[in-house]
Amino acid sequence: MSRVYNFSAGPAVMPEEVLREAAAEMMEYKNSGQSVMEMSHRSQDFQDIIDEAEKDLRELMNIPDNYKVLFIQGGGHVQFAMVPMNLMKNRVGDYIITGQWAKKAWKEAQMFGRANAVASSEDKTFSYIPDCSDLPIDEDADYVYICMNNTIYGTVFHELPNTKGKDLVADISSCFLSEPLDVSKFGILWGGVQKNVGPAGLAIAIVREDLIRDDVLPGTPTMLRYKTYSDSGSLHNTPPTYSIYICGKVFKWLKAQGGLEAMKKRNEEKAAVLYDFLDRSKMFRGTVEKKDRSLMNVPFVTGNKDLDAKFVAEAKAAGFVNLKGHRTVGGMRASLYNAMPLEGVKKLVEFMEKFEAENQ
Repeated sequence: MSRVYNFSAGPAVMPEEVLREAAAEMMEYKNSGQSVMEMSHRSQDFQDIIDEAEKDLRELMNIPDNYKVLFIQGGGHVQFAMVPMNLMKNRVGDYIITGQWAKKAWKEAQMFGRANAVASSEDKTFSYIPDCSDLPIDEDADYVYICMNNTIYGTVFHELPNTKGKDLVADISSCFLSEPLDVSKFGILWGGVQKNVGPAGLAIAIVREDLIRDDVLPGTPTMLRYKTYSDSGSLHNTPPTYSIYICGKVFKWLKAQGGLEAMKKRNEEKAAVLYDFLDRSKMFRGTVEKKDRSLMNVPFVTGNKDLDAKFVAEAKAAGFVNLKGHRTVGGMRASLYNAMPLEGVKKLVEFMEKFEAENQ
């Protein structure tokens, strides 16, 4: 079997050890006589799977006892609605717009109340993180919302915004479990798992208990209430059982790698290999201000659309896939998630050096 180096922004590269384990258990999980795909979500076997997944995630992220871990179907777009529907008691939310996904969340929130754009970096194609030390936070704001790491544009919040006492809600989809985070600084952390944690179909929300309540916006459907998931242990209806099972395996893999401190060091090393090349290259250049660079997503361009297209095509033929950048940025993007090995980034840079030499 010949596997490519997959730089996709999501669904994305998975740890090979996890894929092999899942393959070995495809026909029968432990001694159950069945695959996890066939297993009742009401069975003790699956209860053990979801309980262990939550336990391992709590250990990895050092999640305080007063936060609930919720496994929710629907991915990010559902969370764009769930956040305001569950938190907008005053019908006000403040949004920091640093990319496509924060902008979509802000627009979705406008359906439910007043969504204020209190800062934005759209003026420079989201290539930087705006100064968030003294924002015009609305006195009535129920929360302040950020997208922590911007998958498309390759920026990240290295410092959290000053929310002036308001609860901070963060979409952590593309930096989920890539480095330690102080959960207690957030009201809600949520992430779609398909980028850095598991297969598509699932979001995980880490919600402070006092934010899980009955007095949500009128008309909020049962399955869009955090309380529904909290009260049922994420088993009110049939959850995406196989996604949860694979995420649990990824949590075990991360613990075996040394946890999130070890992953941060590894991710810094991988990103440095690519950024160092971009900074010395005469053909390729990064598109993000250095101080705001993401470890997870690295957009870059040549400045010539035809050359960009040639690079993407030749890279694919050489076994480096999903490098085409998002249409709003153009060029290329390499996503360096936890499961991307250092070897893959080094080989990509070798290929880029060769391409540059041949296309001067």
